[in-house]
Amino acid sequence: MKNSLTEGSSFTSVDGMRVRFVREGRGPAVLLLHGSGSSLDTFDEVAARLRPAYEVIRLDLPGFGLTGPRPDRDYRIESYVAFVARFLDGQSVDTCMVAGNSLGGNIAWNFALTHPERVRRLVLMNSTGYVGKSLPVAMRLARNPLTRPLLRRAGSRGMVARNVRGMVGPDFTVPEAMVDRMHAMMSRPGNRAAFIDLARTDQADRTPELRRLRVPTLVLRGDGIDGQHFARDIPGSQDIVLPGIGHLMPEEAPTRVAGAMLEFLGGQS
Repeated sequence: MKNSLTEGSSFTSVDGMRVRFVREGRGPAVLLLHGSGSSLDTFDEVAARLRPAYEVIRLDLPGFGLTGPRPDRDYRIESYVAFVARFLDGQSVDTCMVAGNSLGGNIAWNFALTHPERVRRLVLMNSTGYVGKSLPVAMRLARNPLTRPLLRRAGSRGMVARNVRGMVGPDFTVPEAMVDRMHAMMSRPGNRAAFIDLARTDQADRTPELRRLRVPTLVLRGDGIDGQHFARDIPGSQDIVLPGIGHLMPEEAPTRVAGAMLEFLGGQS
C-alpha cells in the first residue's frame, strides 16, 4: 500500500480494532463519516476547506479502509453508532457536528437519534436508511446469493473502476488515483468479506423516529440520486440539490459541498 494512505493518519484502539483517523484544524469539532467501500480519504478536499474554521475529525469505519473488518462481523447500524460513540469518548469529544455520505449518513442520523445531546448539527449527503429504497449495485450483488460469488472474485482494478464510474455524475471524470486508492482499500485482507457481511445484514428500520429529531439538519443530494425522505421527515431540515452530482458527492463536488456545509454550520465560505 502506498505510504500516502497513512501519511498524516493516527491510530487508536476501539472495540478490539486498530482504527485509522485524522484530526486537523482548530475550532468546533466536525465529524465526517464515509460511505460503504470508501475511507476517510473521500473527504480530503472537503476537510481542507473546513479546517480553517473547524477541527475536522474523520476515520475509517469498521469494515473499510485501514481499520478493516470487525472481529465479531457485526455490521448493524446500531453497532456502528455505539462504535462512533466510543471513538468520540476516546478522543474526549463530548459534542460535535456530524456529517456523513451514504452509509456514513445512515450512521450519522441514527447517532443523532440515539445521542441527540452529542450532535450540534447534522449533514446528510446522499444518505441511506429507508427500507425499500434503491441500493448501490455492489450492495445488490452482495445481497443476492446467486451473484454474491461474483462480488467475492471482483477484485480487479478494472472492476473497481467500472463500479466507481457507475456511481458518479455524468460530468465527473474519475481520477486514476481515486481508482487506485479504492482498489487498494478494497483489496486489504478481510475488507471485501466485510462489505458482503454488511450488505447481508438486516437493519432495523428507525426512519419513523426521524420525525422526533430536533437537531438542525442539512440534506445534501445529487439530482440523479434517490433523495429518500429525509427532507420531508426531519422537522425544519434544509434541502439542497446539487445538479449533475452522483453518489460520491464529497469527491465529485468538494467545493460546493464544503461551501454548503460552511454556510449551514456557521463558518465562512
